[in-house]
Amino acid sequence: MMIPPIGFGTWQLKGDDAYRAVSVALEVGYRHLDTATLYGNEEAVGKALAASGLARTDVFVTTKFAQRRPGGEQDALKRSLERLGLERVDLWLLHFPLKDRSENVAVWDAFLAAADEGLTAQAGVSNHSLAQLDALTAATGRAPAVNQVRFNPPLYDPAVVVGHKERGVVPAGHSPLRLRKPGLGHPALVEIAATYEATVAQIVIAWHVAHRIPVIAKSGHAERIFENVLGAGLDLDAADVARIDALGTTAPRNRRTP
Repeated sequence: MMIPPIGFGTWQLKGDDAYRAVSVALEVGYRHLDTATLYGNEEAVGKALAASGLARTDVFVTTKFAQRRPGGEQDALKRSLERLGLERVDLWLLHFPLKDRSENVAVWDAFLAAADEGLTAQAGVSNHSLAQLDALTAATGRAPAVNQVRFNPPLYDPAVVVGHKERGVVPAGHSPLRLRKPGLGHPALVEIAATYEATVAQIVIAWHVAHRIPVIAKSGHAERIFENVLGAGLDLDAADVARIDALGTTAPRNRRTP
């Protein structure tokens, strides 16, 4: 199953709030749910999915595990599956790279083993640099299917986008609406949004889609959840995409974010 162009992020959503937000997201059309062991909401996400009445094959589910040292990876995934109420996830991500290169490789090897066992359809990583991706591939012969990184217009770096695609790794963008100052009030984004009679958030999401980068949008407010998913359906003019690209600078090293 291909990753849908827009996913619903659940970072910072807990308990009943997570259940309600995920329920709304599924109702208005999201078909990708993004959670993580660290978020502490896998159970709520799973319950909302089960209650939605949607076929399991219609919803792409991603979870992540923040490994601290090699060992116990598959047990951790099995616990996530139990909380989610699923037999397998579509994508399991190594949430952050370990500082020790050899340990990072060992954990990645265990993630691959989990995929081979059928506990996850695909294995990937999050918050990894291109050099870290290369190290994993060189050591195991298998590149991550996905690298989920912080991505938004001010962080746009074409070399990073091209670098992922050259390696056969799908770059997915988290924190798309957490722009550094002036944030969503950037004059260029506001002007472009007015042209399309859209919100700035919708324009940012549409920009991700234009670059064919799956985007993870998060909100706990029903109205914004609905507004954001509409952004994935906007077709931006190439000139506007280029204008938004120009807001970017060389992206900093990946930070420990969602």
